[in-house]
Amino acid sequence: MTADADLYDIIIRDVHVFDGQSVLAGPRHVGLNGHEIAAVSSTPLKGRQEIDGEGYWLMPGLIDTHIHFYDFRVVRDPLSLQAFVAHEVQPLLNHFLESGVTTVKSVGDPTTEILETRAAIAAGTLRGPRLLTTGNGLTGRDGHPASTIFGGNPWFRARATGEVDSPQMMRDIVHHLADRKVDAIKLLSEGGCTCQSASKYIWQNPVFPNAVELVRLPKSILRAGIEAAHERNLRVTVHTVQQDAAIEAIEAGADGLEHGVTVEPITDKALIDMMVERRATYASTLWIHDAVHPHTRPNTRLMAEAGVAMVLGSDSFCGRGQFGQNTLEEAELMEASGLSPSTVLTAATSTAAWHLGRSDMGTVAPGKQADLILLKADPTKTVGNLRHLAMTILKGEIVVDRR
Repeated sequence: MTADADLYDIIIRDVHVFDGQSVLAGPRHVGLNGHEIAAVSSTPLKGRQEIDGEGYWLMPGLIDTHIHFYDFRVVRDPLSLQAFVAHEVQPLLNHFLESGVTTVKSVGDPTTEILETRAAIAAGTLRGPRLLTTGNGLTGRDGHPASTIFGGNPWFRARATGEVDSPQMMRDIVHHLADRKVDAIKLLSEGGCTCQSASKYIWQNPVFPNAVELVRLPKSILRAGIEAAHERNLRVTVHTVQQDAAIEAIEAGADGLEHGVTVEPITDKALIDMMVERRATYASTLWIHDAVHPHTRPNTRLMAEAGVAMVLGSDSFCGRGQFGQNTLEEAELMEASGLSPSTVLTAATSTAAWHLGRSDMGTVAPGKQADLILLKADPTKTVGNLRHLAMTILKGEIVVDRR
């Protein structure tokens, strides 16, 4: 045994720890080796680099499970794409790290471009959070967001959505995405509006000039997408906003809901029971829905109190707020909905990691990825204390230091 066998690359000593599920008793000493957490100890450790954590709080880095990275307002052709990559991508990635966000999941970006960004981060040519992606979202022919949000940008629409009109076509596209090594699959069952009282399903958003008539993704196509993804060991989440669409998605085997139920109150206990039984996840995306859909907060609280697996997903995109800061606002809105700070923190760490199918992250424990944040105040008192960031550690490297 060498003399420095017990010498860790980095130790954080005398620090309070929220481990992704609960607060550990007493100050702890945390040792990092390479990309991993090597020790969480109640007795002192020695390290080549030592960080005094007295009075600070350590927890897993935040995970935002629902973001859109490429800016569809400006990326409209190869030249604007080139300019966006050259000038915007790195600053946008920096914003996440500066807010303590160490993992994000893109759910509906242009497949080729977002996979290239993922590869560049993994290779170290870009510095940013761990990036997981579904590639493009899969929707019905002329469905949301193809004909709605992306309706005025055909170049982006063709790259960021897969428009499907048969079960076999859905299966083929899912298998194609799996071959390209996406991390998960996102299906879009419907748009983002209340349509039960109208004879037609009309999508209308005050930000966009035109109303668009939509057709909900048929059950047979929805089920085909879920089954094909599961054949490739990929988890599937489904974009819904209405209760009957949410029930339909979970009955079809979806692993989680993006948005869930926002435009009406949840009244059917069967939805809640199915989600609890199957441990399907619920990302309420309050950051985007809270201001316009008053049912979003009560539904979020109802799901959490029933024991549904809640995950933090902001639906953050370019052009409103700022990446990372939007994630923190999502956490604060979850708390304002009635969730305890610890429930929100768990939704943003260990449960989010489970939602991503990543057992190697989301908790402070030996063998887990050393993606950590150090805070100047106790986040279990209020998640607003996430804004008091002292340090972000990504893959065992200090990437933000504000001590």
